[in-house]
Amino acid sequence: MDLPRLRELLAAVASGTSDVESAVAQLRDLPFADLGFAMVDHHRALRQGVPEVIFGQGKTAEQIIAIARELARGGQNVLVTRLDAAKAEVVARGLPELRYVPLAQTGTLEQAAIPPLGNGNVALVSAGTGDMPVAEECAETMRMLGIRTERVYDVGVSGIHRLFAKRELFEEASVVIVCAGMEGALPSVIGGLVSAPLIAVPTSCGYGAALNGFTALASMLTSCASGLTVVNVDNGFGAAFAAARILRTRDRY
Repeated sequence: MDLPRLRELLAAVASGTSDVESAVAQLRDLPFADLGFAMVDHHRALRQGVPEVIFGQGKTAEQIIAIARELARGGQNVLVTRLDAAKAEVVARGLPELRYVPLAQTGTLEQAAIPPLGNGNVALVSAGTGDMPVAEECAETMRMLGIRTERVYDVGVSGIHRLFAKRELFEEASVVIVCAGMEGALPSVIGGLVSAPLIAVPTSCGYGAALNGFTALASMLTSCASGLTVVNVDNGFGAAFAAARILRTRDRY
């Protein structure tokens, strides 16, 4: 249940086109539905503007199917993250309408049109092609959030002329998200060039001393570019939601 649907339901009751009992039946699963192994949060779209998202890692395919069906039963669009290909194959048999993106490891069920989230856009930047899985998780999440996204991929500091060739695009963005592994230098470079909110995403891409993304994380946390927001290693999903909070708040004022 999201805010537009709740308003529509209350207006129908007020006008007499829907009776109270029918409205109660639609609201009976607020704030959550107990599946035994999961408490499905049907109230989240009312609180945060976005339905609950299913984190696929650690869940069985059967659990993902059950949670997705419960969310879909309430008329909500469904996003599943960290859904590996083997598990996605099983989930797709239970949910034939599932749209799976292998690179992003995301699955989606789209039952309703996704309204644009404000008038702004996000420049999604990756340092290297190896960072694309994290960037694409971010892109798919933003697509489900209604965020207009411009991709700028493989513009890392080892060939910084590539970055400057795309400079105008991310200078015009409302928010910039930068995914980088190795030493994680790219967010600092871009952070010194643009005034828009910048979200840095360390990735686990890199050789041994990269420490599975911890080197990039430490670099971004100690950046000399003021005001960077840093999310967890490989957390493209979290970066997308941070951008949504910024865009949603900006449109209020």
